[in-house]
Amino acid sequence: MASDPAISQVTMTLAALAATGATPRPSGETLEQQTKRIITGIDAQLRDPALATQDEWELVWLALSEANANMAYLVRSTNGSNEFAVVARGTDADLTDILEDLDVGTVVPFPESGSPTPVFVSKGAKDAFTRVVTARSIASPSLNATLAQALSVALKAAPSSPQPTVYLTGHSLGGCIASMLAPYLQAQTWPKQPKFAVMTYAAPTAGVQSFVDYFDSVPWVIDERQNNAYDLVPHAWADLDVTTGWYPSPGPQATEEVKLLIAAISKRTNGNVYVQPGTLCLMNTGYTSLAEKLVNKTTQDFLGQIAYQHANSTYLELVGAPEVPSPPVVTDVSPTFGAAGDTVTINGKYFSQDSMVDFGHFACTEPPTIDPSGLKITAKVPNGTGVVHIRVTNTLGTSPAVAMGQFAYGGPAPVVVSSVNPTSGKVGTPVTIKGSGFAEGATVHFKDKASGSVKFVSAGQITATAPDLFDVHQTVNITVTVGKATSPTSPDDEFTYTGR
Repeated sequence: MASDPAISQVTMTLAALAATGATPRPSGETLEQQTKRIITGIDAQLRDPALATQDEWELVWLALSEANANMAYLVRSTNGSNEFAVVARGTDADLTDILEDLDVGTVVPFPESGSPTPVFVSKGAKDAFTRVVTARSIASPSLNATLAQALSVALKAAPSSPQPTVYLTGHSLGGCIASMLAPYLQAQTWPKQPKFAVMTYAAPTAGVQSFVDYFDSVPWVIDERQNNAYDLVPHAWADLDVTTGWYPSPGPQATEEVKLLIAAISKRTNGNVYVQPGTLCLMNTGYTSLAEKLVNKTTQDFLGQIAYQHANSTYLELVGAPEVPSPPVVTDVSPTFGAAGDTVTINGKYFSQDSMVDFGHFACTEPPTIDPSGLKITAKVPNGTGVVHIRVTNTLGTSPAVAMGQFAYGGPAPVVVSSVNPTSGKVGTPVTIKGSGFAEGATVHFKDKASGSVKFVSAGQITATAPDLFDVHQTVNITVTVGKATSPTSPDDEFTYTGR
């Protein structure tokens, strides 16, 4: 665990806040609009006394790089401690970020580190670092500055006593970038010389041994690498292969498909040997924090467990910090098909009065009606085509796309399985399947075997008997087919055979 739990709670909270507004509004927004939305959301959360940051930090500078690839921000304490924090954002579901994570086959010099001898890092990490240190804040014309310039201005205005401390932090790719920003900023000349501390979370490796040797030679107040023992990401790219032996009971265990995937990703290093800097602090060594529904030996469950173990919310739990406010979440919509001008009810949670609704890339032209409970929105369908995901955006972020949140222009309704009950049983077990888009004549498959007994109940419910499979000790996906449409698979439709 961390040497100082209070510091880990604050820095992990700051790292989690970096995810605010990371997903652009689906119908589109300019870089300036997204930047201002992120600033508004982070400002509001920093003022929240219920968070580990306790309303004792204020935003000084924030910049979003082109194409929403990278983001970093600078805050200062307001409690007299004379502390600052530079926070880098982790991976967003964005092609640029994904390529940064995977571009490890080439190592390049990192002269910005300040090392008197050459040090080398991955090209992907260097590209991300460069975008962060060259990005300028566009939200405030009075502070159109880079990170180093903004920190210099802030330190100049800071009191001389106590000596300023600058924390470098970030989660995931943000932690990797923070480990590079630390020596870069340490090597600069400042109006008042600060102390530097590095606290990263779930960071993949930035460089090879030469980078680590220099990093570890620099005097840090703190140089801790906080990792969930069962988070796959920090093992990239030093020892990714060890994760194929996961997870301990109750699971999930890696399937052959997962093992092949991890082996293929490991080869992207092209023989480069990556090493992690700093002092490792492991959490969750007993595997007590896990997504309880994602324990079956399936590729979907394994990948879902990876996402859970890596999530900001899991790390906040592990360091004992309160959860940060959640962006909107859509659970389902009704009706799931129709035409422009129709009224659709959107169910979910964390809806705020500033929420905006998009049908795919089409924005609602009329303001939606947000229920005071924050659990329901009523919206008029905008012009559009095809099958789209309905998503909600506010200053905290954008709701993820979910299968039950789809809308089909002109119909038919999207076919989706949202749950099965029971989730396990023998051959012949009757299973109740819930979802949407069901119709008379629907067929139900358990893996690739059709059920011989299907009963249509309603558009949202169907029952089917588990057919006999060659291997009756496995977990399979249940799919429903209506006409030419078949439900997509997910962990929600899994059924585990326990015998004949």
